[in-house]
Amino acid sequence: MQNIAIVDQYCKARYMFFRWRYNLAFMKKMTLALGVACLVGLLAQVKFLLPWTPVPVTGQTFAVLLAGVLLGSRWGGVSMAMYIIFGMAGVPWFVGFSGGFGVVLGPSGGYLIGFILAALFLGYFTDNFIKSRNFFSMLILMLFANFVLIHLPGLLQLGLCLHISNITELTFWKLLSMGTIPFAFGDILKIIAAAAFATAITPKEAYNR
Repeated sequence: MQNIAIVDQYCKARYMFFRWRYNLAFMKKMTLALGVACLVGLLAQVKFLLPWTPVPVTGQTFAVLLAGVLLGSRWGGVSMAMYIIFGMAGVPWFVGFSGGFGVVLGPSGGYLIGFILAALFLGYFTDNFIKSRNFFSMLILMLFANFVLIHLPGLLQLGLCLHISNITELTFWKLLSMGTIPFAFGDILKIIAAAAFATAITPKEAYNR
C-alpha cells in the first residue's frame, strides 16, 4: 500500500508540474526557457573531437530533445532560439565555450538550427497527444527529431561549408560519413536515455485544458 501511495504522489506531482508550467506567466516562461538554454550550453561543453569531421560529438542533444518535452512546443522552440541568438551575440556557451556568428555560420551551424525544429516538433506532440508520452512513441519521435530535423539541416550546412572550402569529390556518402554516421551510436544512446526520462516525467493525462 505504501508503494502505491508513493507512485500516486509521484504521478500527481508530475501532473502538477506540467500544469504549473502550462499556466505560467510570460516572464516566468521566459525564465524557464532561459534555464533550459543554459542547460544546453552546459552540456555543449561535454565534447569529443573526431579527426575526420569538423563536427564534434557533444552532450547537448540530450537537453535539446527534452526542451520541447519540458517546455512545450512554443517555449521549447523559444528556448533553443534563445540559445542560438545569445550565442551569436557572444555568450560563450557553444561547444568549447565559444560564441559569435562564426559558429552558427560554420560547419556545425545547421545542427543548431535543427535544435529549434526538434524542440517545436517534440513539444507539439507532448502537449497535444497523450499517447506520445509512452516510451515507444517518444523513442520514435525523438529518433525522427534527431536524425531528420537536426541532422538534415546540419548536413546541408556542412555540405555547403565544405563546398565553399573547395573540398573535392564531396559525395553524399562522404557527407554522411562526416556529419551523421560517426554520431549515430552516441545519438541513439542519448535518445534512449532522453525517451526514458521523458516517459518518466510526463503525466499520462491532459494538463493543457
